[in-house]
Amino acid sequence: MKLIVGLGNPGPQYDRTRHNIGFEVIDELAKRFHTPLNQTKFKGLYALVNNYGEKFILLKPLTYMNLSGESIRPLMDYYNISIEDLVVIFDDMDLPVGKIRLRQKGSAGGHNGIKSTIAHLGTQNFNRIRIGINRPENGMSVPDYVLGKFRKDEWEVIQTTIQKSADACEEWLKKPFLEVMNNYN
Repeated sequence: MKLIVGLGNPGPQYDRTRHNIGFEVIDELAKRFHTPLNQTKFKGLYALVNNYGEKFILLKPLTYMNLSGESIRPLMDYYNISIEDLVVIFDDMDLPVGKIRLRQKGSAGGHNGIKSTIAHLGTQNFNRIRIGINRPENGMSVPDYVLGKFRKDEWEVIQTTIQKSADACEEWLKKPFLEVMNNYN
């Protein structure tokens, strides 16, 4: 069984914000698989899906970003999901808006959701899809920036990026992550 996690913050005030790009990808995948996220357990909202001959879970942790690992780890333990069968999707200020980068391991890079995930999993070695949101300009604080909504011109780019990230997840359900990584990087 595989697990696809999109990081974000719960609540309508965070919809379409930079920090919630992971949630947007999970919503796109749920739409593609005609599967509502209708199960609440493990401090998250999730769906069990069976497609491509593979069982997998789509998860949106409801813990707020900084505590994401509190949702991911218990779900992985309950369903006996190995670290190799996990992919985490999140925003990255070190990439330009709309750029995606797939990695099999790495540090948190200052991202609190990834810090929490690493702390709860006990390893940095897990698959991830980083989605570029760029850095704040003109002295804007990082929290205000990541919790802010995309500008109209950015949102047009991000919509394509959401599709591309969802495509990468679908491909991962059929192929090894390294192969998918080579196709998308």
